[in-house]
Amino acid sequence: MDEGQFYPRLVGPSRAAGGTTLLEIRGELDILAVSVLSDRLDDLTGAQGVDLVLDVRAVTFIDCAGLSLLSRARHRTRQRGGRLRLAGAGGDGSVARLLRMTGLEGSFDLLPDDAAADTLAGAAGPAGVTDGAGSAVA
Repeated sequence: MDEGQFYPRLVGPSRAAGGTTLLEIRGELDILAVSVLSDRLDDLTGAQGVDLVLDVRAVTFIDCAGLSLLSRARHRTRQRGGRLRLAGAGGDGSVARLLRMTGLEGSFDLLPDDAAADTLAGAAGPAGVTDGAGSAVA
């Protein structure tokens, strides 16, 4: 059985505006979700100078596999002269709590809540390619 069947709404539509790509991640970011998301994030972080915002506001759970996925995306982006920012990783959300518990809060470029809203509004242009369920596809 395909893992994508279990996580049909894990990734929201990706949008690009002003050179910034926004990808919404939803639900549980665990080892099974990582197997679904890793290829997509590798595609997005493989380009030179990419400016990527991962919207994690709707992530309800994240474990060490999810944290590893975010760390890999951050590393790949920086390695290619790009920038990765996390929107919605402040406050008391699951991603924020795990970043604080692991001491990695300062390792990621976090958008403040008010700046996140502006960035997300600026990327509210046409959505990327999606499947019939509204999930982004590569």
